[in-house]
Amino acid sequence: MITGAHVLLYSHDAEADRAFFRDVLEFRWVDAGHGWLIFKLPRAEAALHPTDGDPAEGHAAPAMLGAELYLMCGDLQAMIQSLAAKNVVCAPIDKAPWGIKTTIRLPSGGAIGLYQPTHPTALGL
Repeated sequence: MITGAHVLLYSHDAEADRAFFRDVLEFRWVDAGHGWLIFKLPRAEAALHPTDGDPAEGHAAPAMLGAELYLMCGDLQAMIQSLAAKNVVCAPIDKAPWGIKTTIRLPSGGAIGLYQPTHPTALGL
């Protein structure tokens, strides 16, 4: 029986990005040892999209599927305002067929997505 999922995000400054997840996004966490924080994420869903065939970078061989992280919210404008109060700048809002979206730049220079879905979600299943 599968009991959960563990998402790996590769960062050029993992310590700074961990602090962002802990202090700005306020995700609860445990310390797995030596400051290696593991964050409790909000409810999640997964979708499989076609790829162009490029292998993903990571721990596993053969290469595992690539991934993008999008955090979901019910009111994108309100979430952007909440983040702005914490000095977080989001990219301009973009409309997609599946919702309205932005990106959040992490301290490492990497980015994660943030969106308000307009598609049916699996969160309530």
